[in-house]
Amino acid sequence: MSGYGGFAAFYDELTGNVDYQAISGFIYDTLKKYEIDKGIVLDLACGTGSLCEALAALGYEMIGVDGSEDMLSEAWNKKLESGADILYLCQNMQELDLYGTVDAAICTLDSLNHLAGLPELTQVFHRVGLFLNPGGIFIFDCNTVYKHREVLADHTFVYDCDDIYCVWQNTQLAQNKVQIHLDLFHCCGDNSYVRSEEEFCEIAFSESEIFEALAAAGLTVLERHDGYSDAVPDSRTQRIVYVVQKEGTVF
Repeated sequence: MSGYGGFAAFYDELTGNVDYQAISGFIYDTLKKYEIDKGIVLDLACGTGSLCEALAALGYEMIGVDGSEDMLSEAWNKKLESGADILYLCQNMQELDLYGTVDAAICTLDSLNHLAGLPELTQVFHRVGLFLNPGGIFIFDCNTVYKHREVLADHTFVYDCDDIYCVWQNTQLAQNKVQIHLDLFHCCGDNSYVRSEEEFCEIAFSESEIFEALAAAGLTVLERHDGYSDAVPDSRTQRIVYVVQKEGTVF
């Protein structure tokens, strides 16, 4: 996975189209449906902490985990501004190690697609399952093979924001793997720009692979959604949201 070193400072500006309020509302409604309307929630690969902030405002005790110190630095700045009581830990997903168990966990915005392969995905599911309370809920999303083939593939995207210009180039390496190269041009305010680069890969896992890895970790699929909506996924779905539960008796 990329450490998102130079990318972290511009992440929020480049993802300004992400509706965190809608995502947090979906998560809140789903958790409440399974009688988790309070308690401790883990945000795995929390990035700059936007969802941690939103869910903390809804009353959850949040733990944010991310492998990038730079991303967590941005998250910490938000925490200082909001005053939210959020615990942030710098850890890779597949090495998750908490002080105790949590009532629910989330992992959003195709973070799992950044893993190196199926063994790493299986390890992440095992670690999440280890720290979930029995009956606990895990909500996560994954980009689909369809999105990798038809939307990302060998396409290039350009983002022209106020302070950052980004050229996003994709190279399809295999049927389910895309290499992503970002050229970032940051405006310095004096008509000059500083250039930085980020490069990483995304892997799209098949549903059979995801189901098998979940089952091995003692996690059962309860729901599947086309994005953060009530729609059922179909052959053209770009992001599937899974709602899964840890097996065991709820005390």
